[in-house]
Amino acid sequence: MIAPARLAAYEILSAISAGRADLPTAIAHRRESLRDDRDRALAADIATGVQRQRAALDYLIAHYAKRPLPRLDDEVVEILRLSAYQLLHLSRVPASAVVNDAVKLTGKVGKRSASGLVNAVLRAISRNRSALPLPVRPADVSDREGALNYLAITLSHPRWLAARWLDRIGLARTEAWMQFNNRAAPLTLRANTLKLSVLELQQHLSSHDVVTHRGQFAPAALIVDDGHPLRGPDADAGLFVVQDEASQLVTLLAGDRPGRLALDACAAPGGKTTALAAAMRSDGVVIASDIRDRRMALLRQTVQTTGAANVRLVQADILATLPFQRRFDTVIVDAPCSGLGTLRRDPDIRWRREEADLPALAAAQRRMLQHAAAVVAPRGRLIYATCSSEPEENERIADTFTEDAPHFTPVDAHSVHSQLPPGVIDARGHLRTEPDRDGLECFFGAVFENAGRRSDW
Repeated sequence: MIAPARLAAYEILSAISAGRADLPTAIAHRRESLRDDRDRALAADIATGVQRQRAALDYLIAHYAKRPLPRLDDEVVEILRLSAYQLLHLSRVPASAVVNDAVKLTGKVGKRSASGLVNAVLRAISRNRSALPLPVRPADVSDREGALNYLAITLSHPRWLAARWLDRIGLARTEAWMQFNNRAAPLTLRANTLKLSVLELQQHLSSHDVVTHRGQFAPAALIVDDGHPLRGPDADAGLFVVQDEASQLVTLLAGDRPGRLALDACAAPGGKTTALAAAMRSDGVVIASDIRDRRMALLRQTVQTTGAANVRLVQADILATLPFQRRFDTVIVDAPCSGLGTLRRDPDIRWRREEADLPALAAAQRRMLQHAAAVVAPRGRLIYATCSSEPEENERIADTFTEDAPHFTPVDAHSVHSQLPPGVIDARGHLRTEPDRDGLECFFGAVFENAGRRSDW
């Protein structure tokens, strides 16, 4: 019998490679059929690990198979990937069990003729695990080709992205970013201060055997060290929201006092919306909008669970003129982007994105910012944010906006919130978190103030 977790991992990886689902969706869909929590965890671990290490795994598979991957059946490639990952990164699993299951799975998916190849490749990888023939970091940092081979293959990132980062930030920082992306991300919570303080949440979780420590930058962040807060009796009580620490910092750009009327224009899943609601308490209203039905349902669930009574939901498309008559004191545009700043948490993005995607994304982001600006009140603030590492989606958007909307003036983020750490604000006054410096995903945020009058519109 093939281990259920390995079979599930194969099906998850096959769905991703075929373009039927992204990693989180494929895991969520397949885990429903696994009864044991340990199998669920192992299947997710394998599938996520393969996405992080895919280029290195593919290089080793081609090397020991003595043929390029396109000459292997897709089913065989997925079996070899997940099995090689287990051999190299999950040493608690006996190698013989991994190889035997791989051979059985090869037959199960109708590729029995490839069983001998699968067996030989995996045994060769297992034998050579202490001296794998992967490209090494070049001693000469000016060796561009050697550096790209090391970054793209051994550290498993797209070559086009490796080249961009290498040229922009150098070999040492690129290496550090990629090593960060290849480590598992901790579970990070934001305390729902509508219901309890951060300290009260930490103490409450501790009483349920969940050990946490405070985040380094975001004031309401708790990082889980041990335990399972999402499985406990209070998992659906709305005491916390699962939200990356860098993402939590974006809401602080709204300031200590966001005003009486705020708009979160790309709101799902609701982390920033409910943080705004908590900051405003009962003194104001947050309008939360998104476009797709599924995202609106997720947003509604978050708002209801957290008890954010001052939130109103409006389904709207920010790529079109927004349907609001009133002007907002604060507008947040956490724009859909490439996601290249979140490769640690979403490793499959690195293989789904192409450099050619960036111009279209940037064009859409410019339209979103223009439409959002039209509903900002005089003296109100507009916040633009992404989870991208790339300048086209970040400072270039901010620069273009200030050229196109001269009545909006940039605001130095140092001045906007008493709890916003100065270490994550760059020389231009933008929020910028960086993996090698901060140990956080790459997020960007820019703040603008409407210095114009109604007659300017």
